Amino acid sequence: MSLTHWIVVLLIVVILFGAGKLPKVMGDVGKGIRNFKAGLNGEEAQDNSANQTLDNKSK
Repeated sequence: MSLTHWIVVLLIVVILFGAGKLPKVMGDVGKGIRNFKAGLNGEEAQDNSANQTLDNKSK
């Protein structure tokens, strides 16, 4: 994608959401990404603790 494509996409987003709502929308997107990452990290931590529990029981 070229720079012209990105400019057109940005203009469409600004027209749809308005300049005032754009920071709120982007903040919500950022929160969603953070929650997604936290969910992935939490899932890995739960899997690791479950594996450790199973290892301890088998000894």
